[in-house]
Formats: sequence, C-alpha cells, structure tokens
Amino acid sequence: MVPAIALCLRFTEAGDTPVLLTGERWVEPAIAEGIAASRVPGLSLDDLKDVPDLGRALHDQAATLALALAPQLAALEPDLVVCDVLALGASMAAELAGVPWVQLSPHPLYEPSKWLPPMGSGLAAGTGVRGKLRDSVLRALTARSLRQGERQRAVVRQRIGLDAQGTGPAARLIATLPALEVPRPDWPRDAHVVGPLLWEASKETLTPPPGDAPLVMIAPSTAWTGTRGMAEMTLEALRDKGVRAVVSTFAPAPADLPSWARSGPGDQDALLRQAAVLVCGGGHGMLVKALRAAVPVVVVPGGGDQWEMACRIARQGSGLVVRPSTVEGLGDAVTRVLGDPGFAAAAARAAATIDDVRDPVEVCRTALSLAR
Repeated sequence: MVPAIALCLRFTEAGDTPVLLTGERWVEPAIAEGIAASRVPGLSLDDLKDVPDLGRALHDQAATLALALAPQLAALEPDLVVCDVLALGASMAAELAGVPWVQLSPHPLYEPSKWLPPMGSGLAAGTGVRGKLRDSVLRALTARSLRQGERQRAVVRQRIGLDAQGTGPAARLIATLPALEVPRPDWPRDAHVVGPLLWEASKETLTPPPGDAPLVMIAPSTAWTGTRGMAEMTLEALRDKGVRAVVSTFAPAPADLPSWARSGPGDQDALLRQAAVLVCGGGHGMLVKALRAAVPVVVVPGGGDQWEMACRIARQGSGLVVRPSTVEGLGDAVTRVLGDPGFAAAAARAAATIDDVRDPVEVCRTALSLAR
C-alpha cells in the first residue's frame, strides 16, 4: 500500500516538493510517479523474527538507522520530516538534524489509553464494574512491557547524543477510516485522522473469470505474521458455491486452479469495484481498500494487529471473522456475507466516514508553522 508514496503525491498536488527516503524496493516506483526518491543508507537490517529480546533489538536498529540517516537529512535541509510510526530511527535522525517531524501511522491510533483494553486484544471497551475491572487488569499486565520499551528507547537516545525523552512529533497523522477508530476520552490533541493513504503498486490488470456469478476476491496476507495457505483453503471452501474468484497475489498461482478462478498480480482497486466480498488476512491496508469501495469482508487474521483489525471490522458490522480457519468455516462465512445485504450496507457506512477526515498536507503545514 506504501502510504509514504501516497502522501508524497498529496504533497506534490498541493505544490510542495517531497523527497522520499525509503528502502531500495520502492525507489524506482516512486521515481516513476515523479517523486524524488533515494535509498536510505543502513536500512538493510537484520531479520528479527527469532531474536530473544525483540524490543532491545528494534531499538538498537533504530539507533543504527538514525546515525546513518542524519547526515542525509542534514544535506537535504528539509523544512519538515514525516516518519512512519515504526521508523523510530527516522524520527531520531530528524532530531539529530534539528528538523521538526511529524509521525505517520498507517493504521488506527494504537497508543495505549486509560479507557481501553490493550491494543491487540481485539476487545471492545469494557462496560460496567466487571468490564472496567477486566480492562484495568489487562492494562496492568502490559504496563511492564511498555515501561521496558521506554527505558530501552531512553538508552539508545542517549547513546547517539539525544536527551532521554525528546519532545515528540509536531503532529501525528492517523491514516485510517474513522469507522475503524475506537472512541476514547483521552484522544491525543496532536493526533489527526487523515483517512487512508493508499497507493496502488500493481499497474497490471487481472481479468476475473467470465460470467455473472458473484465475484469473491482473495487477498492473502503479505505479513510474516499472516495465516499461511489462505488462498488454497478459500478456493477449496468456494468450490460448488456458484461463485467466481480472483486471488490477488504476486506469488505463483495455487496448484490446480479451477476454471472459475484466476490468480496473479493486478490493480486491487479495479478488482474491488467488481467484487461482492473480499477474503483477506486482516492487514489494515487491504481492509480499508475494501471498505473504501463499500465491499464487505471475511477476515482470516494472523498475528500482530490483524486480530485487532478483524474484531473492529466485526463490531462495525462490515464483515465476519474466521478463526481458526477451516474450509467449512470459510465457506459458511462467505455464503453468509453474500446472502445478507446488511454487511454491504455496513461497509458503505464505513466508506462514508471518509468525509470526516482532515487533509494530511494541511495538518503538516499547520504543525510546521507552530514549530517555527
């Protein structure tokens, strides 16, 4: 989905001059869109899936990135730096270069709240004495990890010459649909919902199978935490359901692809305009693409934040969650969503909340004027 490229295009349309510093994979696609782009030095970092202390390893990587990136920022002399919420090293590099920075969260606000259960639990805010007590206990169980992360961050900041805490971002861009946000009385004043920042990576066209049967779009998760084998299981579940299917993927086509299915890369927005339902892993980018197109979903969540997003979709009414994933469960869920117009209506209501977002460029310009 590459929110950074989408945001650069918004800046360009507004008359600003964005420069994208990113991984090697996205340099040429960004340049093809007319964006000045170059590779971030030091971004080829180690795989951290199996490290014993992930928090410490992530903070050590952030320090490495900050020291590599700071000279590049200083040479560019930007007025403002926009950093992905996961790019802790980029925000520290901006501080080292003395440049104000804005944080971009390409998903809902995941900051802890004293009124909500911990993010990732998938739970709605508790009600009544028992519900509020449950949330309080859960927050206490995660507080230790949060404090440990703060200590690790302070250590690496001081190691590279910054003060332990820092002043934080000038503003935060929350790039989601309001329908996927959770109401909280302690919403941060510097956080602004700006709507999904989506850029279509594939320029290819994937033509669905012919016919007028409902089209089911399948988008397997690209995250390493995602459910494996989802495309094959879903195709098996759809057999004899009287539907057509397209598997949107850059991976090789599943073996023995039936005549009523197609697989390959393709413009996902174009496919969603034809789809009656989406089956996906629960990644935020794919979910907001579907909701923006008013397409209901069947979510097969893996780990990470996919469970959180799946539960929010279910509570909002625009889809169903299948976990654990089984052929029978997937088939039943798709049949139910296709047969109940209430799911599509809820997806349309979610799409309409785009009218309530702020312009990310305007937020950045306001933050910059206040920081000067």
